[in-house]
Amino acid sequence: MWKSRKSSIAKSKEKDDMKAIVYDKKNKTDFLVMREVEKPIVKADHVLVKIHNISLNAADYRSLKMGIVPDGRIMGADIAGVIEEVGGNVKKFKIGDSVFGDLSGCGFGGLAEYVAAPESVLASIPPSVSFETASALPMASVTALQAMRNLGNLQSGQNVLICGAGGGVGTFAVQLAKHFNANVTAICGRNNVETIKSLGADTVIDYSQEDFAKSTKRYDLVLVLNGNRSISSYRKVMSPKSTCVMSGGSLSQLLKFTILGPLLSIG
Repeated sequence: MWKSRKSSIAKSKEKDDMKAIVYDKKNKTDFLVMREVEKPIVKADHVLVKIHNISLNAADYRSLKMGIVPDGRIMGADIAGVIEEVGGNVKKFKIGDSVFGDLSGCGFGGLAEYVAAPESVLASIPPSVSFETASALPMASVTALQAMRNLGNLQSGQNVLICGAGGGVGTFAVQLAKHFNANVTAICGRNNVETIKSLGADTVIDYSQEDFAKSTKRYDLVLVLNGNRSISSYRKVMSPKSTCVMSGGSLSQLLKFTILGPLLSIG
């Protein structure tokens, strides 16, 4: 978790400038460099947020690794901070409001002192939630919610298998599944077993000790997070009319799932 207050990113002496961590693909020693850049200009439907905390996601790392990040971009999607300026058409927020949100759909920009973002991608932080906690929520929690509720159509009493429960999305998925009164089996590494148990999973499988594909149990929803197993292995534990949702993983895995998934009949 990156905190602007405790980092070396201090206030710039120039009112209209700020410090930011910028992607420099020509830099031979470090692609991410700290620079003084122009402070964002606030559009009519945008707000200016002074960033207090930011969390980094796999999306940040993978974008850099794949080389698809434009030179000069300020990375960082999940932010939390305080609004310092509002555009003329903003209705939802006012100066001084504490907000958090996911900037991945509007150009990123979180690794900086300030960011200008559309009001539509931000939400208010409840008084009981810290900036640190709020900044860790947007991308991972929404991904988990969309997978379980929107795509998986999770219902109370259903059996759910969460593959990759130890990651950011997985830990939220376990808690959301229990919130929906599902019976949760979670797969993770040995170091995360106790943590996942504490989040409410009914059964936790250490993948180094047990192969879930050999189980006789069948699931109504299989959530695969950054999966590395064959599609047929997930099919083996699916019940008739069940759903398999995949999020993340290698490009080859995602392509196989997209192409072959619809061709595999269940039951």
